[in-house]
Amino acid sequence: MNTQKLRTIFAESLNIDESLVTDDLTYNSIPEWDSIAHMALVAEIDDQFDIMLDTDDVIDMSSFAEAKRILTKYEVEF
Repeated sequence: MNTQKLRTIFAESLNIDESLVTDDLTYNSIPEWDSIAHMALVAEIDDQFDIMLDTDDVIDMSSFAEAKRILTKYEVEF
């Protein structure tokens, strides 16, 4: 359930089709995922999961797979 929720957040924040959101999706691998979109993505993750990602996690979130790994530190289950 949270995987789908995160996939939707990625798709909407990056303005891409949900089918493109896979574990292989990485930062700067598509033009839509630039630094501006990254901050919008982080803000939406914070809002939707009711957490506050720390700076290191924001910087380390380099892929969809990594986002899931980071969120487990905030007790979000996948």
